Amino acid sequence: MEAMPLKRASRGRRKGGKGSSDRIQCTNCGATVPKDKAKKVTSRLSLVEQSLARELRAQGAYIAAPKVLKWYCISCAIHFGILKIRSADSRRQAGRLY
Repeated sequence: MEAMPLKRASRGRRKGGKGSSDRIQCTNCGATVPKDKAKKVTSRLSLVEQSLARELRAQGAYIAAPKVLKWYCISCAIHFGILKIRSADSRRQAGRLY
């Protein structure tokens, strides 16, 4: 009996063959998603206004910009443009993104 074809080479996960993984909540909608399926987005949070930060940096000050870590479920990641809808051929090729 032949196996069914895969829609994606990774089956939509990053886990490999390790079994089950932890679940996390989507930052936007609160849905519980497996951690290896959710999309992780890191960004920096500016604590100071841009014009003031430019002046302070000119005087030699260090301005901290903490990293903000967000996890999105697949539907929210598509909605916010983090993921794009791909064709069937590009979904199966693991190395190529778009």
